[in-house]
Amino acid sequence: MTRRPSVWVTGFAVAGAVTLAACGSGEPPAPGAAGPPATVETWTVTAAPGTPTPPPAPSVPGATAVGTPSASPTTVATPTDRVTRPAGSPTTASAAQAARQPSPGAGAFARPSRGGVMMPPTGAGPLSGRRVVVDPGHNGVYDAPIDTALVPAGNGRRKACNTSGTANGAVAEHALNWDVASLLVEELRSRGATVWLTRPDDEGVGPCVNERAAIGNRAGAEAVVSIHADGNPSASARGFHVITSAPMAGGASAERGSQRLAQLVRDRMVTTGMPISTYLGRRGIDVRSDIAGVNLSEPPAVMLEMGNMRHPADAALFARPSFRQSVASALADAVTSLLG
Repeated sequence: MTRRPSVWVTGFAVAGAVTLAACGSGEPPAPGAAGPPATVETWTVTAAPGTPTPPPAPSVPGATAVGTPSASPTTVATPTDRVTRPAGSPTTASAAQAARQPSPGAGAFARPSRGGVMMPPTGAGPLSGRRVVVDPGHNGVYDAPIDTALVPAGNGRRKACNTSGTANGAVAEHALNWDVASLLVEELRSRGATVWLTRPDDEGVGPCVNERAAIGNRAGAEAVVSIHADGNPSASARGFHVITSAPMAGGASAERGSQRLAQLVRDRMVTTGMPISTYLGRRGIDVRSDIAGVNLSEPPAVMLEMGNMRHPADAALFARPSFRQSVASALADAVTSLLG
């Protein structure tokens, strides 16, 4: 698949080969379930002049045990705010341009990442004044000491911090999620929304699943959309489904809003060419109590499993840029119907 631009804030870049590991589907499995990655890819990313050193690695918030891996440079990227200029040339950004620049949280470059990136609107429209969280599921890199640390998952559960997701022969899930999320961010910002992106790049580790929910809660978000793709090995398992939670941290109001958002997402996803799931959910909606990102959310929140990456028909759709754009547009339309 074609990767989205990888530089969102001028001056941040990463050098060398980035190893991308894939394991599992959806959120991390419960303790004792499948673990290390099954697929490894290596991509090369070119460094920009003056690449800064990221902050030191923190511990995993709420973890029962965590390693302390060495920090490495990471990028923060944006679909719409890429700035390219020769080294040493002056910066002449206008106030209006500056107001549209992404604002990474204080821990956005940490391992695991924390705080996300605030993306101001680029236009005015039906979502002006609204706050939306877009969560590209999983991590760009699998780091076992961090990713296997247990964190709160809501409803009395604890889960592994995160994984880098599933994969097929063409693409890793985390990269697919990142691409669709980047397209969705563009659409939401153009419609007037302020968007929080839970992770700043597709080369880092984290955030953990509990921190992804906390980003939206701290931001006062009005809707949360988490983007994933499943990895079911059954030959008959294909199609998308939308996950909601009960109970949620936001209570009955958040649960009603989540059900409404899930219905809107489902009704728009059927226009993309991806069928409703043949194996999970009821009419495309699956209510669960074990998904941290929606369990711990105070605003309405849904997780979209865009399809099954291991089914050849679904994988063929994922390979098409036009399909990925149609998913982003479907999600933007659903959010607009909920909040606009």
